[in-house]
Order: sequence, then structure tokens, then C-alpha cells
Amino acid sequence: MVLSLSLADQIALELRADIIGGRLLPGVALVEGELVKHYNASRNTIREALHRLGQEGLTRYVRNKGVMVRRLERDEVRDLFVVRRTLELQAIAQSSALARDQSARMQDAIDATTLAREREDWRSVATHSLVFHQQIVGLMRSPLFDEFFAQVIAQLRLVFCAAPDEQRFQSPWLERDREIYTLLARGDKPAAGEAMSLYLDDSERLSLALFDHS
Repeated sequence: MVLSLSLADQIALELRADIIGGRLLPGVALVEGELVKHYNASRNTIREALHRLGQEGLTRYVRNKGVMVRRLERDEVRDLFVVRRTLELQAIAQSSALARDQSARMQDAIDATTLAREREDWRSVATHSLVFHQQIVGLMRSPLFDEFFAQVIAQLRLVFCAAPDEQRFQSPWLERDREIYTLLARGDKPAAGEAMSLYLDDSERLSLALFDHS
């Protein structure tokens, strides 16, 4: 059974997509009046959408300023990587041979990352790399995990936006994503899991290091 989304849910999903796409950055105010006009929605609907984003850890209310896109704390970043290790490593460990649709979606994400890197669009590089990791979790074919992980990568996107040098921060990951994909395509789950584990260790270390310069 397919459940139809309310307008508030649709708006929340669009705003989350804007965060994942790097179009809404930490500290940006989400002004009710502007959103009412943009989405042709009532204030109550907009408030409901913003409340949902707050529940997902993407926004917070600041007195005298209103609702703003959040800046995450160090401990929250550590927790995000606990979740990533749990879901991504489990997805690899229990995966079967890549189905054609799974392989195609992973390859599409890598191709999009490659194109963004050639254009030196580092914000898009980050976005498409996260999409690749969504496809990793998608190997479990669990809509509940897919929805939960979409919230996780939106929070990760807010962390990556804090990098003072996006090119330097994003440059290493494309080749490592491609390596993981190649190993999965070969059916070498142990090697893919090991590559992912090292990837997440390095990504967490660099993400936490961003707080040393803030």
C-alpha cells in the first residue's frame, strides 16, 4: 500500500533535499513568510514541515531569529558515524550479488561524482558521493532504513559544509567509492567491507578535525 504524503511532508522532503544538495547551509534562516509564498502553503503547513525537519535534527529554533539550519556538534558527528558503520557495513555483509538496478544506481552516482569533480563543483561532489552511500544502504532493500539514512546523510551534509577547503576535503573519496563499487560488483564482500571500514574511519577522522578549526 502506497501512502500519499501530506503537503507538509512534501515540503519537508524538498527542504531536506536542498540540504543534501548543499543549497541550504548551516546558519541559514528558514523564514516562514518566504516559505509560505514559495510553496503557496499556509503558515500552519510550513510550521509542520519545519517541525519535521527539527525532529530529523536538521533545524533548530533560535530565539529572536526563528528556525535556522543547524550546525552539528562534535558528539553528534561521532554518533552519525556509529550509524554509518552499523548500516553500511551490515548492508555489504548481507548483500547478495549486485542486481542490475543496484549496480546501475551505484554507477550513476559515481559517474555524477566524476562529472562534478571535472567541473570542480565540490559541493556537488559531496552530494553525489553521499548518494552512492545511500545506494550501499539500499542493498538491504528496506524502505525504513532508506528513509532513516536519508536523514543521516542530510545531517552529514551539514558537517561537510563546514570544511574550509571543500576541494581538499572532498578530493579523496571518489576513487575510494569506485573501489568499493568494483569490489561489490566482483562479489568480494570481505574486501568491500574492509575498504568501507577504512573509508569510514578516515571520513570520521577528517570530519571531527573540522571542529579543531572552528
